[in-house]
Amino acid sequence: MLPEFFKRHIGFSVIEPDMDDLLHKDKAFTPDVKFRHPDTGARLEVRHLDLSIGNQQILKDISLQIPENKITCIIGPSGCGKSTLLRSFNRLIDSVDGVRMRGSITLGEQDILRSDGAELIDLRRRIGLVPQRPCPLPMSIYDNVAYGCRIHGIRGRRKLDVVVEHYLSEVGLWDEVKERLRAPASSLSIGQQQRLCLARSLAVEPEFILADEATSALDPQSSKIVEDLFVKLKEHYSIIMVTHTLRQALRIADYVVFIYMGEVIETGDAEQVFHHPQHELTRNYLSGVFS
Repeated sequence: MLPEFFKRHIGFSVIEPDMDDLLHKDKAFTPDVKFRHPDTGARLEVRHLDLSIGNQQILKDISLQIPENKITCIIGPSGCGKSTLLRSFNRLIDSVDGVRMRGSITLGEQDILRSDGAELIDLRRRIGLVPQRPCPLPMSIYDNVAYGCRIHGIRGRRKLDVVVEHYLSEVGLWDEVKERLRAPASSLSIGQQQRLCLARSLAVEPEFILADEATSALDPQSSKIVEDLFVKLKEHYSIIMVTHTLRQALRIADYVVFIYMGEVIETGDAEQVFHHPQHELTRNYLSGVFS
């Protein structure tokens, strides 16, 4: 049994769903088409979101649409609400005491703020999270990748073997770890652990990947590897990334959301926002007047 910490921070609950309800009826098993996608291509949209923690309002009247198959970077000064907004997308913000939200966040037809039970579990499959610091589960490399699939009904060893190899290969780890899959995940380097966390998230076929300053704890070489992975993965996933490093956003962002004091100040294509910002606050932030 996993500690509550891990259930809370990776967004899973241990359930026993019916396999037939989750698996395609196809005879051939394909590792990246394991689950039904009733709303494939669904748009993630926020409308008039207000979020408070206790008596403090953190987010104010947030409205935006997240483009598909692009890297969206959320930028802004420390404490402006970037990570809070990110964690509201899959309701991991619920773990904070005293959270209240008004408005709407929708993923296709699903109303995220009103999801609970099985809907919430499936939401956290559809919107995965790669945290700021690697948080491998206290188990083997193999079991870290297989964990989410087991929870969602895939238990056959041969199928799990295929899944583990596929997603470790996807993040460039397979050749590095294939001879020690039963070793503890904690035996990996920090950079490898972060790629393992990404593989664990991808293994349950999310439509969106949330990355909360996912490279800030990594050395430059490992950071470059993860950035390159995100650029490659956007062909199949929509990636939403919080970053405090403008140089990183300049390198990989396709779309930018600038937040200041809990409000969205400016959004747009990266080229437009970085080189032709429309708002004075955006220009001041980009020029280093405040950070």
